[in-house]
Amino acid sequence: MSGAAKVLIADQLSEEGIQVLKAEPGLSVDIKTGLSSKDLAAMIGPYEGLVVRSSTKVTAEVIEKADKLKVIGRAGVGVDNVDAEAATKRGIIVMNVPAGNTISTAEHTVSMIFSVARRIPQAQASLKAGLWERPKFVGVELFGKTLGIVGLGKIGLEVARRMQVMGMRVLAYDPFLSAERVGQLDIHVVPLDQLYAEADFITVHTPLTAETKHLISTKQFDQMKKGVRVINCARGGIIDEKALAEAIKAGKVAGAAFDVYEQEPPPKDHPLIGLDAVVCTPHLGASTDEAQRNVAVEVSKQVADALLGRGIRNAVNMPSVDGKTLAILGPYIALAEKLGSLASQLSGGKVSEVRATYVGELTSHDTSPVTLAMLKGILAPVVGEGVNYVNASLIASERGVKVIEAKATQMDAFANLMALDVLADGKRFGIQGTLSARREPRIVKIDPYFVEATPEGYLLIIRNHDKPGLIGALGTLLGQSQINIAGMSNGREKPGGTAITVVNIDQPVPPPVLEQVKRLQHVIDAKLIRF
Repeated sequence: MSGAAKVLIADQLSEEGIQVLKAEPGLSVDIKTGLSSKDLAAMIGPYEGLVVRSSTKVTAEVIEKADKLKVIGRAGVGVDNVDAEAATKRGIIVMNVPAGNTISTAEHTVSMIFSVARRIPQAQASLKAGLWERPKFVGVELFGKTLGIVGLGKIGLEVARRMQVMGMRVLAYDPFLSAERVGQLDIHVVPLDQLYAEADFITVHTPLTAETKHLISTKQFDQMKKGVRVINCARGGIIDEKALAEAIKAGKVAGAAFDVYEQEPPPKDHPLIGLDAVVCTPHLGASTDEAQRNVAVEVSKQVADALLGRGIRNAVNMPSVDGKTLAILGPYIALAEKLGSLASQLSGGKVSEVRATYVGELTSHDTSPVTLAMLKGILAPVVGEGVNYVNASLIASERGVKVIEAKATQMDAFANLMALDVLADGKRFGIQGTLSARREPRIVKIDPYFVEATPEGYLLIIRNHDKPGLIGALGTLLGQSQINIAGMSNGREKPGGTAITVVNIDQPVPPPVLEQVKRLQHVIDAKLIRF
């Protein structure tokens, strides 16, 4: 079709989604599935649109060869198979479908709760093997039991509603849930320690981030009731699988139900799959006809609209602004998202207020896209892939987060500055950033301390007493742990007082090494930040 924008569908997509694209006279659609990244890189050149699910890997190498590519549509929520950073550098929009799998995943979670409570898969396997072992499969009722939900986003909320109908008391932990929202839901929002101590069933519905990696491990299992049952239909790695296997063998955990795993497909010697008390499914949370149809149709509409100039929805890597404005605001948008992510990871509490103050060049432009990027950065470590530039404001509103924008003529002698103040758990926390001469993001202040840090990769942020010896001890410890220091900045209020040390590192700091850092002389606290 002469003049039509070419779209490549590189994964299996429902027919309804394919027809949405083919029905557009301004689009020419090709379907080629099962491509390796190398194959995709070799053929991506003439395409302006690319639609994938989870199988195709859109690597930096693919994007480097995508001379005409304008939009990548991911039919689903997660975009971990797309190098969004590389796409952003090339000005390519990456879209997902944040709500398409909500009901499907929630219903699968409910199915897993029933299955682990009544041992349904094990009983079926026994009967089909020709056995009649009724006493072996005595289960427990859900009525009157307590369900703990870690992460009360859209999926967690749908699970809560369904299990309340079953007569379960619901506890929830979610750092962004407002008191007003909780009152409407009849759900008890509690600290994690209380949830672990009181729940008979625990299901997780958080993203997998540096903060939630092995969120539930040996220490947390020790806090739980004997006979607790644990469910993970969210992301592999939120629950420490080896620690869970040990807790099951020790009799602390009565059963578990897993749909996702740290390594997929899991190895044959996986610690959970061989245990009789564990119900396992092969990542089926989104595997319903309805969910696959919903995400296919929605991502196809989004890609078509973007290519045909009808608007941008659910972009995960850039807001909806015209190209001329994006050229000016783009570096600030990148800085804002990094400031938000840093603030969220450092505060670690329930955010109730966000204040963004802009100084200099930004004040002559509409700063709402920049504020959206900041909100996305704040929410993403907790909400995950479901938050994007389009829905960040709505999600913040739903979670009771008050957002304030302000403009100022000058602040701390910087000509161009972005200041973010966050109120979390009743405490205020502030960071500031600016652009370098090359218009690259820089962190220049964390609370009262002036610093000079690049917000990328991994940061080790240490609060310490301003005393001699810390830098040498820290460098030695990181060196012994094969962790390379890429840069370091120190800030203090006054000599001998409290200070902050910000270290750019090339590798993440393993938890045992982070604990060693915290035990160094003069260290008050230390935190690993991941961008």
